[in-house]
Parts: sequence; C-alpha cells; structure tokens
Amino acid sequence: MDIMEQALAAHKEWGGKLDIRSRVRIKDKESLSVAYTPGVARPCLEIQKDPSLSYELTGRHNLVAVITDGTAVLGLGDIGPLAAMPVMEGKCALFSEFGGVDAIPLCVDSKDPDEFCRTVALIAGSFGGINLEDISAPRCFEIERKLKKMVDIPVFHDDQHGTAVVASAAILNASKLAGKQLSDLRVIINGAGAAGVAIAEMLLSLGVRDILMLNSKGIVCEGDKLSSEALTSLSQRTNRQKLRGGLADAMKGADVFIGVSKPNLVTPEMVKSMNEKPFIFAMANPTPEIMPDLAKEAGAFVVGTGRSDFPNQINNVLAFPGIFKGALSVRASDITEGMKHAAAHAIADCVSEADLCPECVIPNPFDERVAAAVAKAVAAAAVKDGVARIAPAAES
Repeated sequence: MDIMEQALAAHKEWGGKLDIRSRVRIKDKESLSVAYTPGVARPCLEIQKDPSLSYELTGRHNLVAVITDGTAVLGLGDIGPLAAMPVMEGKCALFSEFGGVDAIPLCVDSKDPDEFCRTVALIAGSFGGINLEDISAPRCFEIERKLKKMVDIPVFHDDQHGTAVVASAAILNASKLAGKQLSDLRVIINGAGAAGVAIAEMLLSLGVRDILMLNSKGIVCEGDKLSSEALTSLSQRTNRQKLRGGLADAMKGADVFIGVSKPNLVTPEMVKSMNEKPFIFAMANPTPEIMPDLAKEAGAFVVGTGRSDFPNQINNVLAFPGIFKGALSVRASDITEGMKHAAAHAIADCVSEADLCPECVIPNPFDERVAAAVAKAVAAAAVKDGVARIAPAAES
C-alpha cells in the first residue's frame, strides 16, 4: 500500500485527527457546581471586569486557531475549505505533538478578504494566536496585513513566515560552513508567491544584499507589472542591477538557489554555472526543482529539499510550534521581525559544531530540543521588541 492509500485508510479509521477532552473531572454535585453553574459565574464576572484574566481563567493562554479559506492547500491548490480540513487537523496535531500547544482548525467559506478578516476578528478573543494556513497569494498578504491591525494577538501566515524562518536558518548554517558572509551572497529565489516573497524579505532583513526574484516570466525587475503590492515593494529592493532573463541567466555566479516553484526546473548545467560551494534549496514538493543527487554531482556544496527522505529537510514544523509557544508564553500581541530572527538563529544553533556538515545544516524535525529553544528565543525577543504583556516564566 503506497503512502496515499495508507493515509486514506488511516483517516477513515481515525475519523479525524483531533479530540477535545476535559481537563477537569466532574464526578459529583460539588465538582459540577465548581466547573459549571453556579460557581462558573465568578470567573465570568472577573473576566468581565478585566478581560486580560481570560488568559488565566480559560484555556486561551495556550490555544491557537489554525484558519484557512482552502485556496492554496499543500500543492493541491484551490480545493475549498471543507477539503482543506484534513490538512488543518494535521497542522493542529503538529502544534500539539511538537510544541505542546492546543490548536483548533477553522475553515472559512469565503474568498472575500474583508469578509474573511471580519470573521476571524470576531472570534479572535477565544484564542491566544492566529495561524493562517494555505491561503493563496496575493490574497494572503492583504489578509495578514489587515488582521494584524484588527486583533491584539499574534497573526502568523506559516506558509510565508514559517518557510522563511527555516530556510533562513539553513542558510545561516550553510554560510557558516562554507565560510561565506550573508552580505556577500547572491541569492536566487525561484517562485514569487507567498513563500518566495517572505523568504526574500527575511533574508534582506538578515543582511543579504543581492537577491534576484523570478516569477513565471523570468527575473523580476523594478517597473514590471506584478501580481501583488508585496512583490512590487520587493522589486524595488532587489535586482539592483536590473538584470533580465530566465533562470539559467539568474543562476550564473549565484551562491544560493531557493526554489519554491515547480519540479525539474534546474539543470546540472545551471548548478555548474554558480559560484564556488553553492547552496541548493529545492523545495518544490513532492518533486524538487532538481534532485539532490544531480545537484551534488554538478558541484552543489549543500543541498536541501522539502522532503523527509533526503538530508536537510526545510520543514516548517521546526518553526511554528516553537514560535507560537514562545509568543503565547509572554502573551505577545504580535510576532515581530525580531522574533522571527530569533527563531531562525535558535533553529540554526540546534546544530552543534560537531554535527555541522553539508548533510546537516538544519536540525531533524524530530529533534526535541528545537521547539523549546525556539520558544525561549522568541519569548526573549518579544520582550525586547515591546510586544510581550507578561514576563517569561522563570526556568526551574
């Protein structure tokens, strides 16, 4: 049985990947009166007087909403909100398993950004954070921007920023291993959607100065008619030499290739045309832009993909559980650039000097140290950036 058939059979058996269980035992009249009426009136009235007590008197302090409109689901495209539910349940399971964070899947049946945002804003008080998931570009940029202004809890589009954090961590370690400085890298990003734009923005903020973005028409240049305001803004800060051409032209002399696009677009000849010790992060799934063995044979120094059966998997599960765990621990009102930088460095630092090698520039997704390290770094960054509402808990 292949993995697809196995997954279908498992989902039929599970009947859903989540359940909701009570944390309290209601076994007699007294416990019923404390958990529910009449006793429950007291915490209700306390929250009415001081809404911040909702974090102490309910599960909001450790609860994230995983929300989608079903328009860009895991490479399946616009399959709709109902069909997206298995993915959202899976994401919630990852929050729990890797970060100890509770999460609830919510699929909103609207492609109208304003209607979507209003729906999320109206229920935001039930949660400590909002994880936007599988929303197509350019809609995702508008939705995240508007929601950040409408709610006072963290809003994080994982397809953008989770990918950017993990890819940045890999580049930090690959650069360290190759003896290259971020400021000296020429980075090629093939794919100018949500993930590509977010990766470019984060690398610029980390100190990379030379980035070429490519969309389906070729190298993106200032003045092009582009698909989103986010990409238009980025075009004004990348490709300062105003180069034109396709992927083969862009990769000549480049240090890093990042693919968030389509299978088999990169040839061995393109890799051979790159700078010494090039990094290839080919993240198209399930088939990358170039297979790792071909990239290695062509001279790639470090190769990463989005797949679990090759070294250096660029997997968002290294980022989002710890990011939210850290943000929730200090009741952060936002997730800042500083918090994302802290997460990237924490992930990179989980690879020891002894373990750092071309086949290991990023931790294994099942490394149990990662979420805790990311959470600690993110919480500290939230305090530094002024978005924490309480201090981090003292370590025992």
